[in-house]
Amino acid sequence: MLRLAAASLAGTAIEFYDFFVYGTAAALILGPLFFPTFSPVAGTLAAFGTFGVGFVARPLGSVLFGHIGDRHGRRPVLVGSLLLTGGSTVAVGCVPTYDTIGVAAPVLLLALRFLQGLGLGGEWGGAVLLTAEHAPPERRGLWSSFPQVGPAVGFVLANGVVLALTATLSDAQFAQWGWRVPFWAAGVLAVLGLWLRSSLVESPRFLEIEDPARVPLAEVVRDHGRLVLLTAGALTVGYALFYAVTTWSLAYGTERLGVSRTVMLTCIMAAVVVKGALTPLVAMLGDRVGRRPLCLVGCACAAVWMLPMVALLSTAEPLLMFLGFLGAMVSFVIMFAVIAAYLPELYEARVRCTGAAVGYNLGGVLGGALTPIVATALAEQGGRVPWGVGAYLTVVALFSLGCFALLPETRPVPVAAEATATG
Repeated sequence: MLRLAAASLAGTAIEFYDFFVYGTAAALILGPLFFPTFSPVAGTLAAFGTFGVGFVARPLGSVLFGHIGDRHGRRPVLVGSLLLTGGSTVAVGCVPTYDTIGVAAPVLLLALRFLQGLGLGGEWGGAVLLTAEHAPPERRGLWSSFPQVGPAVGFVLANGVVLALTATLSDAQFAQWGWRVPFWAAGVLAVLGLWLRSSLVESPRFLEIEDPARVPLAEVVRDHGRLVLLTAGALTVGYALFYAVTTWSLAYGTERLGVSRTVMLTCIMAAVVVKGALTPLVAMLGDRVGRRPLCLVGCACAAVWMLPMVALLSTAEPLLMFLGFLGAMVSFVIMFAVIAAYLPELYEARVRCTGAAVGYNLGGVLGGALTPIVATALAEQGGRVPWGVGAYLTVVALFSLGCFALLPETRPVPVAAEATATG
């Protein structure tokens, strides 16, 4: 289990590195390079638009790789998704800017971001299911939380590389070639990830399935459509929280508040490190008290904290900004530490790779794709304190709270059971 959990963590860390490095670049530099004819705010919105395309692609990746995972096994999903995400990320670092090839530059950027999202849409389902289906039922929350630590590690890696570059290069050097380096580094990480995953064995639960679903998506829509919509709505707040902190606030702090890139990245990274460290501990609690109670508590905390968070951000004081981000990340981890165990337990084994991943990634469209765009537009209409952003995030948290309230508890149900609770 330890080797499997470590390989799953490393793989998700590498793939989320690829995804997050684009978000950081979108917040800092892609607007002027690929949309130079736009105003600064419009250029940021356009860059966030290409960022959002990755989220739109993720449910499609869930369908594609979910079909493979439910028909042919979880392990092939891990290899295919890693190759697709890593290759498209390296290619982003090679795209000429608008000044060189004109409108073809943002078009290429958009296409590669779509491929990135397609690969990541398959990654989560494969990594989580391979771990969850190997884990003993009484410790499933703990072992399944290791892939959930991967996004925090990937985010710190991505932003650590950007932070090092911005600290050592001039603005002109970073704009000319420095921003490309984190994308090129994805190639090295992809090779490492393939090596780590080469020794993984197939899920025993998948090997027990005698009659795999012929068209998993069709079965999910027919038998679990309500469940997919509820899980997507429930997870929306997690994505909204994470990308409000890691993407929108980075752009807002540097462009509107005049905070240096180094300070903003440091504050955000510190909060994400705490989030990653807390994930296994909260997951262990989920094995004792259940998944759903923690999800409800996390949503409630998020609803209470969003207005204080934007108030602390608007001070432009590093310690206060960090405290605002930390509160948001703690709320996030209370929910998402147990999601890797919770979602697979909601679906029967024959369609689990498709159902869990589609629900998870549809939440990303609602929360991750829209939040930076909506928050940027709302902040532009407000004053020094972007209260509109706080109100928007509060509404999202309450919406997700309602969806979680309609979902069942699953902890006593073995993941090997064919029966599934559909809420």
